[in-house]
Amino acid sequence: MAPEASSKTILIVAIVIAAIIIIGASIYIITGLKKPTTVTVPTVPKVSVTIPQTLTKTTTPTASPTQTKTATATKTQTAAAPSACKEKITLTILTRHPTEIIEAARKFFLKSKIAKEYCITDLKFIQLPPGWWPEIVRNKHIDVAWGGGPTLFDILFQQGLLRPLQTKLALEAAAQIPNTIAGMPLKRIKNGKIYWVAAAIASFGFTINRAVAKSLGFDWHKLKTWKDLASDALGLILVKTGRPALAIADPTQSTSNTRMYEIILQAYGWENGWRILTLMAANADVLSGSALVRDGVISGDYMVGITIDFYGYTAEKLNPACIYILPSGQTIVNGDPIAVTVSTQHPKAAEAFVAWVLTDGQQIWLLPTINRLPANPRVFETPMGKKRPDLKKAYEMALHAKSMKFNDTLAMLTEYAMQNYFKATLVDDHNLLQQAWVKLLKAYYIEHKISKEKFEELKKKLTDLPTFKDPVTGKMVKFTIKYAEWVDKLLEKKPSLLSQYLSVWREAARAKYLAVIKELGG
Repeated sequence: MAPEASSKTILIVAIVIAAIIIIGASIYIITGLKKPTTVTVPTVPKVSVTIPQTLTKTTTPTASPTQTKTATATKTQTAAAPSACKEKITLTILTRHPTEIIEAARKFFLKSKIAKEYCITDLKFIQLPPGWWPEIVRNKHIDVAWGGGPTLFDILFQQGLLRPLQTKLALEAAAQIPNTIAGMPLKRIKNGKIYWVAAAIASFGFTINRAVAKSLGFDWHKLKTWKDLASDALGLILVKTGRPALAIADPTQSTSNTRMYEIILQAYGWENGWRILTLMAANADVLSGSALVRDGVISGDYMVGITIDFYGYTAEKLNPACIYILPSGQTIVNGDPIAVTVSTQHPKAAEAFVAWVLTDGQQIWLLPTINRLPANPRVFETPMGKKRPDLKKAYEMALHAKSMKFNDTLAMLTEYAMQNYFKATLVDDHNLLQQAWVKLLKAYYIEHKISKEKFEELKKKLTDLPTFKDPVTGKMVKFTIKYAEWVDKLLEKKPSLLSQYLSVWREAARAKYLAVIKELGG
């Protein structure tokens, strides 16, 4: 072909292509003007484990006789959210849950249909000790409170910081949760309105590492009750090895350990309960969190640690030498709540998250890294639930557990004062307490320097509730249950007084420990 012909051909082809582009662009512009503008929801990254969304049904399930009368609707509602997101919502969630739970919740929820329907693109979790919660809810925009035990949520409820569930979606989800379990409430209902509902259930006991017990020559079968953790036998392990066999947690840093101390105070009575708590602390390392207690037992640093049930089940799964023990007649089965707070900026989205947690989100409890007991028994009907017969068996055991009669109101009335009295007297001067206890055990069991009567006399002195001068009234008092109620109310109104009370309680305990050491020739 001649160069001139080639040039002409190229020119013709170029003109045709340009014409096509111009015509196509014109059609796109004309038709594009007729289409509504949409905002694309960001794609959620894939997660390694898929949770099937099978809990929420489209048919009307049979109503349980234990379901709340205020949430009788059970037919699943399709989320009434806009077809296009006008804003991307980040929910702020105040929680006591450990990292493994909140990370699983974030991954699975953001992948869910309900998150996309409500334009929820992220979850921001705030982990704080329970004492901070009321102030944070009042002064920050908190959408959801999740995990931390019923007493903490009842405190928020009493202070008017919880918003009742209002959407059909959330009420239908709440209707799937029984009202009670083993005699304990799984919902807080007032005037027909639901303020919090249990997302999981929990029992309280201790986890034993049987391999450690064997290496110490200790018969772990002897550990059946809370009082056994305050025994001379556990103290003698400390004397002989120089290391505590027991681990417990500071109640100001652990709501689960707080609950266990409250159980002990009610199971044995206030005064005897404090004697047991004092000797438990003397036998133990007091750690800064309940997860550290669990990990210490799993790793073999401790023979026994007090744990909430799912920490015990996790320990059993990760280390077959571990076994979780429920003290017969000295435990309770609790609901672990979720609620929307009054400071939420996104009430409908917050309730959508609550609904997910109570339905499809129940399956995160079944993950091998979590091992919690769900509040919604329907989860065991899912493919994932059928793979966890161990947790189903534990759930059924919890339903029929021999629980003690527990006064949740009393626990709430004294909790803040109790936590701080425990910290001041058993944590802050823990070394001195342990020194006095070791010296006393040595004097009787090892050195045979004192009689049985003298041993019991000094043990009583070590564990007595000491007398101190109240910094407000100036009266000489003891930390009785009535006094605990009074000072709890006072500190709620005047939190600035706490440092003064911590100081006098600490000094009173210190004087008691030093007196025992002095009498033993220290």
